[in-house]
Amino acid sequence: MAMFGKAKEQYEFVKKAREIQKKLKSEIVEVEKGDVKVKMNGEMKVQSVEILTEQVDDIGALEKDIKDAMDSATDQTQKIAANMMKEITGGMGGGLPF
Repeated sequence: MAMFGKAKEQYEFVKKAREIQKKLKSEIVEVEKGDVKVKMNGEMKVQSVEILTEQVDDIGALEKDIKDAMDSATDQTQKIAANMMKEITGGMGGGLPF
């Protein structure tokens, strides 16, 4: 009977993790850095990249703005995912097998 209980717990855990994964698709983070705006969903997939200026005077600065915006959006989506996962792990931490 103990094995059945563990299997049921594991099933429930996986079920909740999949629900969170679905929620992450609908979470959108929008970040502006310099002349760049990036939108990314909670699965860390870029939805759009927008250049906010008509004229680019410094390609190096624009490239840095793109990198910084992507890094910031990724950081924000990771925090959202971590907070959602705390709901099912109870704050235990650790990696998940998916």
